[in-house]
Amino acid sequence: MSQFTEYVEPTWRGLNMRQLKVDEAYLIAKNFYHKVTYLYTLSEQCYTCPYTKVKALHPQQTNDDNITHLTTTLNVAYNMNFKLFDYDAGRYAFSNETALCISEQRHLKEFGVYNFTLNANGTCNWDIDKDGVNIYYSLLSVFLLVALILSILKISLCAWRSYHYEEEVLENVAGSGTTAGTVQQRNRMRSLDVFRGMAIVLMIFVNSGGGDYWWIEHAPWNGLHLADVVFPSFLWIMGVCIPISIKSQLSRGITKAQIAFRILWRSIKLFCIGLCLNSINGPNFENLRIMGVLQRFGIAYLMCGIIHTVFAKKDHLEPQVTWRRALYDLISFKGELMVAFALIVIHLSIVFGLHVPDCPRGYLGPGGKHANASYAGCIGGATGYIDLQILGSSHIYQHPTAKYIYDSKPFDPEGIFGCLLTIVQVLFGALTGVVILMHTDWRARITRWLLWSMFLTIITSILSEFTKESGVIPINKNLWSLSFVCATTALAFTVLSILYYIIDVRHWWTGYPFEACGMNAIIMYVGHTVMHKMLPWHWRIGAMNTHFLLLLEAVWNTLMWIGIAIYLDHINFYYSL
Repeated sequence: MSQFTEYVEPTWRGLNMRQLKVDEAYLIAKNFYHKVTYLYTLSEQCYTCPYTKVKALHPQQTNDDNITHLTTTLNVAYNMNFKLFDYDAGRYAFSNETALCISEQRHLKEFGVYNFTLNANGTCNWDIDKDGVNIYYSLLSVFLLVALILSILKISLCAWRSYHYEEEVLENVAGSGTTAGTVQQRNRMRSLDVFRGMAIVLMIFVNSGGGDYWWIEHAPWNGLHLADVVFPSFLWIMGVCIPISIKSQLSRGITKAQIAFRILWRSIKLFCIGLCLNSINGPNFENLRIMGVLQRFGIAYLMCGIIHTVFAKKDHLEPQVTWRRALYDLISFKGELMVAFALIVIHLSIVFGLHVPDCPRGYLGPGGKHANASYAGCIGGATGYIDLQILGSSHIYQHPTAKYIYDSKPFDPEGIFGCLLTIVQVLFGALTGVVILMHTDWRARITRWLLWSMFLTIITSILSEFTKESGVIPINKNLWSLSFVCATTALAFTVLSILYYIIDVRHWWTGYPFEACGMNAIIMYVGHTVMHKMLPWHWRIGAMNTHFLLLLEAVWNTLMWIGIAIYLDHINFYYSL
């Protein structure tokens, strides 16, 4: 069982193995060369970066395994490259500098001990002193453990229901009025609530650490990891509900002015709640972060809600011409599409046209040591510059993902300028809602959603050129780039199509338990943010330095909130702003 929980011996050749953190290993660098050398490393995730100095290695005369002053810890989440120089190249070593020894693309394992030896003749070699652990056994063990617990609970629940079957039948007969109301309440597309519920559950899991696996966390800069699809999915499904809500209000005789005021009031509440959550560690106005997840929700909802309210019609007369009838959803949504296109043009014009001091025009990189540290202060190019000018350096996010790989400066991934394309993403969601309203046949709905998914996938491929780093506009969540919007929206179209087919069309799945989570998403989001460091949602056992423990805690916290959502659904308590 020890191999499934990343257990290691307490000590190894005098090294304290329990002091290592998640994704760390020991590197014993032995220098038998006649002079001081300098060790530099480069992570494979750091695109076009120079090597970074780790430490100086002084010569040693004997092969003494107890010499610990040559030992250093390395983060081994990503593959690494190594170089040794016989001179101090400074903080960074660039490609034009001659190295004494080069060792490329080493895959080091967590909790391993590795020897990197520089021989007297200037050659170097690697040796595995102690092999690391397989971090993915923890995924399997936690999955089996949770599956066992849920199976026991399911069997217990079935046994309880079987024992109390007659009592439940009598209660349902006596409370037939309430049951009818509940059935009426559920007479809507379950897949929408399930989609939202899956998004909030995944968001809680990711915000709880996700076991500290690199592919679950946000991408350092370009690329798409699991955590990167959560926020855009949430925004997109919010857009789906906008036309459905507005049409319902118009049909009840509510004026557009009243609808616009309700949208404004809800947006203000979202923004204010997000601002309050940013002050959870203390309301220091000097460095209070202004923007955030709910703030961007509020801005996107305000703009998209008002835009659709302006163009919305109370009644729709279906055209008689065949081709116009087939495209009627697009025709009725043409005003919103024109606004979306205008926002894309404005965004791209500013990104590639604005002059940013000391930065190349159209720069989309993370700054820091990217591009051989040529543009250290240019994180995000025009996007970062505009947010910095409007918000100030003290009121933006201080710990972006790029900081730990690229040594980048502060940057807000939920900043103001990125809201332009966020609005576009929510408008794509609104188009989905219009398709639901215009077409009652499930084949027509799914066909349109999948066609949009294919179209946006093609656009993503063209913009990113099928690469992570080399495209004209790489997929980038931090910048909320156009390719990122297209990729995540295409994914949302596809996922909703699948959920709609298996839940609302074929009834193969009721959506349990995600439907209950989707109907109280705001409670789950705010609740898990406020309770982030509190029992019983979170706990710590010892150093918490294994993926197993961190994953177990993240899963526990997520299951706790799923249980709360199920209970709220059971008592018919639903809250929305």
